[in-house]
Amino acid sequence: MGVIPPLPSGETNEALIEMAIAASACTACGLAERRRNVAFGEGNSRSPLVLVGEGPGDTEDALGRPFVGKAGQLLERALGEAGLSRNDVYIANTVKCRACDWVNGRPINRPPTDIETMACRRWLEPQLAAIDPRVILCIGAPSARNLIKRDFKITVERGKFFSSNLAKTVLATLHPAYILRNQHGGSDGGYSLLVADIVKAWEAAIRLRDGRTRQESTVPTESQPSLFEV
Repeated sequence: MGVIPPLPSGETNEALIEMAIAASACTACGLAERRRNVAFGEGNSRSPLVLVGEGPGDTEDALGRPFVGKAGQLLERALGEAGLSRNDVYIANTVKCRACDWVNGRPINRPPTDIETMACRRWLEPQLAAIDPRVILCIGAPSARNLIKRDFKITVERGKFFSSNLAKTVLATLHPAYILRNQHGGSDGGYSLLVADIVKAWEAAIRLRDGRTRQESTVPTESQPSLFEV
């Protein structure tokens, strides 16, 4: 598995630049107390597709970049097999700081609490609005439960399109960390599904991007509650 490429250069979205600077000093929740860096997001801010995970882990906290640990390397590989790279999409998380508990002086990763997730919406919502993607691909069930619906079932509903107020449509796929945990005995752990969902999301994003000019939409969506409804 290869290494993550250098941070894309040449960001020209001034709104995102200003947001990232402001987010680096955020103290809206307790995650700010022990973080090393804010992993705000990176990639092509003009992309029609945004990938949104749950939150940064240890490597992401150290580097201030999303999806750069082992799971990120698998995501990088899946993007490549889908004919894409990190420079073709924008990658972010629902929370920008690492969620962890400290036990005997060591950080132990944990899911973000509802309070932490809600606090970070002050960054996620305007971040997505500044990018204005055609499609959002949720990476993993926690992101899908945040962005699609609270009772989202990843094994049943992954790959399905849902309506959204932050993009034309949103869908979810398996998290690379889940895939890594399940790759044994000759099983790919769901890796092929991840690649297929990325291809599906990208093709829909391109159709919707081009359809904006032609006033067309060819992506069916399922109804859902209001985005971020709790």
